[in-house]
Amino acid sequence: MMFKNRIRFTSKKRKIFLVLIVAFVVIYMGVLTHLFEKDFYNEFSYPLEGDISVYVNELREGRKPSHEPINQYNYPFIHNCKYKCGNDDGPLRVVYIVKSAASHYQNRLAIRNSWGFEKRFSDVPIRTVFVLGVDIYDSALQESIDLESKQFGDIIQANFTDTYFNNTIKTMIGFKWAVTFCNNSKFYFFVDDDFYVSTRNVLQFLRNPVHYPSYLEMPIDSIDSQTNLNVPTKRDLLHKVHPNNSEDLNGRKILQVLDFELPEKVKLFAGYVFVSSPHRHRSSKWYVPLSEYPFHLWPPYATAGSYVVSKEVLLDLYYGSLYTKHFRFDDIYLALVAYKLNIEPFHCDEFYFYKKGYSSHNYHYVIASHGYGDPNELLNVWNEQKSVGNA
Repeated sequence: MMFKNRIRFTSKKRKIFLVLIVAFVVIYMGVLTHLFEKDFYNEFSYPLEGDISVYVNELREGRKPSHEPINQYNYPFIHNCKYKCGNDDGPLRVVYIVKSAASHYQNRLAIRNSWGFEKRFSDVPIRTVFVLGVDIYDSALQESIDLESKQFGDIIQANFTDTYFNNTIKTMIGFKWAVTFCNNSKFYFFVDDDFYVSTRNVLQFLRNPVHYPSYLEMPIDSIDSQTNLNVPTKRDLLHKVHPNNSEDLNGRKILQVLDFELPEKVKLFAGYVFVSSPHRHRSSKWYVPLSEYPFHLWPPYATAGSYVVSKEVLLDLYYGSLYTKHFRFDDIYLALVAYKLNIEPFHCDEFYFYKKGYSSHNYHYVIASHGYGDPNELLNVWNEQKSVGNA
């Protein structure tokens, strides 16, 4: 009898143990968390509540805002290369703002000698700068950065710790620098220092984003340069329909983009766009608790590795950031600001957030590709693409 009771007790303990294991896994993997998420479409809000476009417009017009900012990235510049975009050369076409780790000197050197070369096309004014934080544990590294800044004049460095979860700070320092010291460019291309970029394709994309790259293969006579083209909306991204709609999910009219030459005040925010859910499993590097973001979807976001904004969007996102609570993932943060300002991110397949398999002929239309942290590989690929006319 005692033996049977012992077996029953052991069996009961095993069941309790299994239940605890299952409960732990369910909680750890965030299965239950999804049950408590709010509906993004019907319940979305994010501080500052309300229509922040009023304050953004006041700041853009040089007026005192009727509401004080709730968020500012006040990290003093150590190096600001404030004369990089001097107006003596007239308006610029593109400014590359490269997010770089403080220790990545070789990456920066390779970029300067490849796609970041500012005189790649003599008739197209381009600038390249690198945004860095500070390595607080390496004083010798800071001395080398000081020398690098003096030699090349392209280093933007602010006094914040250079870590992965400070990428939003790094991004917004780039925005702040552009608005403060380099507001005479039509477009700003934000990119990480481990990317291959084709300046040729960047420029061709900016001429006709909606029809890139198909318009390059169409006879000129078949394209009406006065035809209005619609930028895709949230509905297009979520339901993958052809971008022929002229209203967003709320019935508001959206931007029309002209063929071949975008208008001066065009609002363009383009890259590889995702619509996805927050990671709720605690093992993820990108785990987000409900207390930080309670909704079941992110706003549509362009992956942070490479994206391009027009000057109009640069100004809107920067001033909008002053009225949007900080978030530690930079692509999500920009998506939050953009969503609050009704700026639609535009998707293009040729922004590769992963490393596109390489051959000399399949990078013909690639705008940007991740995975080039090896400076020698970047130089080899870029030089080969330049030789075949793709860079």
